Formats: sequence, structure tokens, C-alpha cells
Amino acid sequence: MELLIGDKVWSTWSMRPWLALKHTGAPFTETLIRLRRENSDEVRHAAQAAGSPTGLVPALKDGAVTVWDSLAICEYLAERFPAARLWPADPAARALGRSAAAEMHSGFASLRGECPMDLTRREHMTLTPATEDNVRRLVAMWRDLLKRSGGPFLLGPDWSIADAFYTPVATRLRSYHIHLTDHGDDGSAGAYAARLLETPEYLEWEHGALSDERVTGR
Repeated sequence: MELLIGDKVWSTWSMRPWLALKHTGAPFTETLIRLRRENSDEVRHAAQAAGSPTGLVPALKDGAVTVWDSLAICEYLAERFPAARLWPADPAARALGRSAAAEMHSGFASLRGECPMDLTRREHMTLTPATEDNVRRLVAMWRDLLKRSGGPFLLGPDWSIADAFYTPVATRLRSYHIHLTDHGDDGSAGAYAARLLETPEYLEWEHGALSDERVTGR
């Protein structure tokens, strides 16, 4: 298998399926498409040349099958590698996890726009009211799912695709010094965010991102 990804420092959409693929234990190669070129046409052409039908990343190539879009790739991996348990066996827990992943996939626009992922950034950010609303919703969702499942991950003891979708959010909270206790957290959501950034798979992604940053000198 081959996964086309963007720069690890910035590409939230690439991180999610990369983490899921790592959790399957399946061997794969990764092909890096540089995102910050002189114009978007160069990025699109590079991605298309590498095999992305949309000219966007991520895209997964598995033999004759090419899957694009981060959520579609994760769902494909869950079906392709059932032993990896990327979704829980319980239908209710699975439905809640899919709801949470889909909400991240299509929502939290203010948080994503105001606080873009940058693994090298550390700064204090004064949030707009719209982004504060996003953070409060994030806290409420995480607290509810953790209470339902018993943790330590959103859907229970096992890491899942839902956790993949919120790992980039955890990096944003760290980068911009966003304290969840200021937005209704009792400590459980903040502890969960920290936990996401301690998984071996995430640490491998971060190491690759920072190593690349040093090599290229961006």
C-alpha cells in the first residue's frame, strides 16, 4: 500500500489516515506531496502525478484500488483490517464514534481556520467568540464520550478512528496554549488531549515532521 500525504508539520487531513494505517500494523510506503509551493496548481499536478484522482492529499493506493478523502480512507482500513479494531464492535459505540469523526470532518470551521495545525508553533492565542464556541462544543463532546465509554480513549479502552480525527485538534490546543478548563472542562478532556499526543503512532508522526523541518530549514 502507498499513502500520499502532505507535509507532516501542517497536514491534519494526512495525519488522520496515517495514524489509522499505522494502527493496522500493515506495511506501507508514504509519498510526500509538498503543500507550500508557489501556487496551488503545482500542488495539484504533483498529487495527480503521484496517483491522487482529485489532486488532493491524502490518497491511499492499495493495488488496483485508490481511495481518497481522509474519512473514506479510514473506513476502508477498518474494513480491510478488521483485526485492528479501528471501530469498536458495539454498534452504539461505533455510531457515536462515526458521528464524532464526521463532526470533525465537516465542522469546527472557526477553530480550524483560526488555529491551523503547525507542530512547530507555540504561542498564546486570543480566541474569537466563534472559536470559543467551537472549543466549548469540543469539551462537551469529549467529556460526554469519555463518560459513556469509561476511556481512556473516546470510545473505550481501544484507540479508534474517532481518536485519529481529534489528534490534530490536540496539537492545536498545545500550539496555541488553549486551556480547556477555561471552556467548561473538568480536567478529563484536557487529559484526553494529552493522551492523544503520547501514543507511539503520533510520536512517530511528530518525529518525522520535526526531522523534515530541520532538513528543509522551513
